[in-house]
Amino acid sequence: MIMEQLRYCLLQIFVALAISFLVSAQDQSGFISIDCGISENSSYKDSVTGIKYISDVNFTQAGISKSISLDFNTTTLPQQFWYVRSFPEGERNCYTIKLAQGKGYKYLIRASFMYGNYDGQVTAPAFDLYMGVNKWDSVILPNESSIIIKEVIHVLPTSSIHICLVNTGFGSPFISALELRLLKNASYVTDFDLLALHRRLDVGSTTNRTIRYNDDFSDRIWMPYNFLNYKIISTSSTVDSGGSNSYNLPRIVMSTAITTYNASDPLEFHWVPEDPSTKYHIFLHFTDLEKLQANQLREFNIYQNGNYLHGPFSPDYLQSTTLSSISPMSGNDIAFSLSKTNASNLPPILNALEIYIVLDTSQSRTDEQDITALMNIKSFYGLRKNWQGDPCQPKSFLWLGLNCSYDDQSPNRITSLNLSSSGLVGEIASYVSELTSLQYLDLSNNSLSGPVPGFLSKLQSLKVLDLRDNPLLGSIPSELMDRSKNGSLSIRVGGNMDFCASSSCQKKKKSYVITIVAIVSSLCVLLAAAAVWIILWRKRARKQPVIRLGSLEEKKQQLSYSQIKRITNNFERKIGEGGFAKVFLGYLDNTQVAVKVLKSSVQGYKEFEAEVKLLLRIHHRNLTSLIGYCCEKTNLVLIYEYINNGNLKEHLSGDKVGVLSWEERMQVAVNAAQGLEYLHHGCKPPIVHRDVKSANILLNDRFQAKIADFGLSKSFPTESHTHLTTVVAGTDGYLDPEYYATGWLTEKSDVYSFGVLILEVVTSGPVLMIDRAYSQKYHISQWVMHLMKTGDIRSIVDQRVRENFDLSSAWKAVEIAMKCLSLNSIDRPNMKEVVTVLSECLALEKARKRRNVDSNMGKSNAVSRNFRESEVTPFAR
Repeated sequence: MIMEQLRYCLLQIFVALAISFLVSAQDQSGFISIDCGISENSSYKDSVTGIKYISDVNFTQAGISKSISLDFNTTTLPQQFWYVRSFPEGERNCYTIKLAQGKGYKYLIRASFMYGNYDGQVTAPAFDLYMGVNKWDSVILPNESSIIIKEVIHVLPTSSIHICLVNTGFGSPFISALELRLLKNASYVTDFDLLALHRRLDVGSTTNRTIRYNDDFSDRIWMPYNFLNYKIISTSSTVDSGGSNSYNLPRIVMSTAITTYNASDPLEFHWVPEDPSTKYHIFLHFTDLEKLQANQLREFNIYQNGNYLHGPFSPDYLQSTTLSSISPMSGNDIAFSLSKTNASNLPPILNALEIYIVLDTSQSRTDEQDITALMNIKSFYGLRKNWQGDPCQPKSFLWLGLNCSYDDQSPNRITSLNLSSSGLVGEIASYVSELTSLQYLDLSNNSLSGPVPGFLSKLQSLKVLDLRDNPLLGSIPSELMDRSKNGSLSIRVGGNMDFCASSSCQKKKKSYVITIVAIVSSLCVLLAAAAVWIILWRKRARKQPVIRLGSLEEKKQQLSYSQIKRITNNFERKIGEGGFAKVFLGYLDNTQVAVKVLKSSVQGYKEFEAEVKLLLRIHHRNLTSLIGYCCEKTNLVLIYEYINNGNLKEHLSGDKVGVLSWEERMQVAVNAAQGLEYLHHGCKPPIVHRDVKSANILLNDRFQAKIADFGLSKSFPTESHTHLTTVVAGTDGYLDPEYYATGWLTEKSDVYSFGVLILEVVTSGPVLMIDRAYSQKYHISQWVMHLMKTGDIRSIVDQRVRENFDLSSAWKAVEIAMKCLSLNSIDRPNMKEVVTVLSECLALEKARKRRNVDSNMGKSNAVSRNFRESEVTPFAR
């Protein structure tokens, strides 16, 4: 008895250790998770799954980033669907993903799509999806809010994969996310390298929720499904404690099952294929959840359409076993039956099932060495060619400038490469010699220099070599000349001024050397003289401030000071004033403009130079744009677009007629956040504004916001810089305390200021409040924090809004503001996160207003959105 208890305790310890090991193994090392459309170098961890997503910029050469409409960006929508990459140009656009564990390895590959009216067309497009040269599926979204997810299990034939979107004439293709998950090669074994998911079902689910990572270490998506008229059984014991099953099935899925109420009844299910010729593979997952007594037996046979498939089979207690079809199946109706054997006194059981469609992989691929050589040539010369996917297949998408040979028994080969008039500069790249089946090579009409390399003689199949109109030197290698003389190779060299085909070229080379030496000597003398002149000029330049306008004169309108006086009617109407400038209303070509006149001082010069340099780089709908300038002696003037509805501070303080609604406040906050996000993440290198405040947020007549006044802005020297050490500048109340204490400026300094701005938008209160009892100032965040503890959001929101706002929207806005105001910058969110949360706030308020409108029209329910991942589910018999 004691020994039995000891064994039981040791078993429990072993189970605990095994679980601990498996949990710690969830390191996502076999995962590649790509959010298509988010900005370059950005990444995030999904709040539900904990999966880290990265940008798709390094995996595709085409497409544009778009965000879905705010009407569809709900609080429950996973972050992967907030942005898409759209491909409005070209018939075929591809993602290329290189894998360290590539050729011969098995991957689950998932592509996700949600239209979300990202282009404002209100019509979801339809297009085709390819896995390399093979058609994967068609993507057809029934409406704007539908989610379509496509999955394949693929044994990689090469070290990289190409996932392509093909325009079929029904709108621009787009994609939301791409995910790759490394699987064990011992799982999902068939005679086919490409299986498309048809169904993956968690049979007998008791939670009725979708299961994926981190319940499933391989991040498969399991849909809950319960067949009618079957009994559900479950266990609280741990399934697969040893983790020996190569399918690595999730315990929560395998801990439930269905069985029949009567042991003699078969367990049946079936599905009806849309196309009877479609071939399917099925994988059935079993584990017995009941510890059987000595006189009990669970044993059954499996039949498909009445034909014996497998058995007799007895599932192991708390250990998973997977049975699969040996050959693919097809037909008008595919039916399965699990029937107990005569010896069994317990009914059959089923825990989970997966059904896959066999995809056609008969299209031959291009030789991997040829593809690598072409990509190296493209990189070497910086070619701007839409070379994506497979070069030779499908034949309708053959790469421009190529011809191929085709052989069903071996990979396709590149036989012709035409790079004529492609702007090639430098020597002939050695990668050309790796295209060993090349018959025709055209490098004419470029700027190729240096000698004709001997490695071209390695191209034994080469029949035509066109080198015309290039500044090549020297002579043709003897091996190529011999082939030219015997007629097996045609060499075209006309138009090469410094090139010849005889030994006399060697004598010419000596004269070239003498000429080059003379030219270089002359250049050295000229450079030395130039250096002396520059040193003297810089000494004189230090005596006065200098404004280096760069290319401003080419891009913007330059006015004289007399013209500035005329367009402002001699500075008649002042509309603003800052520490180093005054702003006047002007009229330029009958258009209202804001004329910013900087004070004549060293600081004024610095302000002017900072704004000019920055405004040349930035172009965003939520940032004020520069129209013109004046730089005449000490008169420094910038001319901006005029935003006609004043600044945000005036509207919040009551200086303007009317009160901003909650929707207008959230719209302003989103616009301003998007402008700041662009400065931080859209500019390379990034820019920190340094003076984010309500007075610098301008509004137009539709209450769309634009950030203004970039005089204090700082640009990082390079993207890799994490901070700048500067003299502290900004506005009291908005100033980041960490920046104030250390002098270290980061983008999180702007985030702090923006947190203050959000609280202004929510409360309409002053940033610095006065405690009259003690005659002391305190910050708006202290007042908000005190009221948050009461749990009454209504007491925080501007009372003039009254109760006409969504409570969840207000809470979210206040919470993100307080995160922005964290004392440690590392705890603050970045502006991408702020934009996301504020967009949710706006969407919640819009949804509330729509509900009210629907209610007033007598509608009882708001329109529900249809998020679906599959169309049809197997039916029980």
